[in-house]
Amino acid sequence: MQVLFVEDDAMNRRVVKDMLSVVGANMAEAPDAETGLQMIDEGQFSIVLMDLRMPGMDGLTAIRHLRARGDAKAQLPVIVVTADTALDLRERCIAQGADEVLLKPVAMGKLLKAMSQMLAKAAGSNAVVLS
Repeated sequence: MQVLFVEDDAMNRRVVKDMLSVVGANMAEAPDAETGLQMIDEGQFSIVLMDLRMPGMDGLTAIRHLRARGDAKAQLPVIVVTADTALDLRERCIAQGADEVLLKPVAMGKLLKAMSQMLAKAAGSNAVVLS
C-alpha cells in the first residue's frame, strides 16, 4: 500500500511514517499542498493523509482541487490529520471532500482503523485491511 502524507512538519511526517512501517505501508511525503497535488499527478497512491494548515495552499483547498479532477484519482480516500480543534471542523472537512478527520497527536490504532475503513469502502467491502 502506498500512502501520501501531505504535512509541512517533518517530525509529524516521521512519526506517521514510523507507524505505517509497522504494518508494511510505504509512505511518500509532501511538505506542502502544491507538492502533494503534483505527487498525486505523478504517482499511484492508495490513500492520502492531509494536514490542514500549511504554508501556501491549505489542506482544504488541496482537497477541493483533488475532488475536482476528472479522473479516478479524484476518488482517492483522504483523511485529514490536523491539530485544529474548531467545533465545526469535521463538518467543514467532510463538506470539502475529506473522508475522515483525525486530531493530532494521532494514535496509531485510530489511524490504522480510519485507513482500513477508507480502503475497504474504496474497494466496496466491509473488510478491515490493516492491523
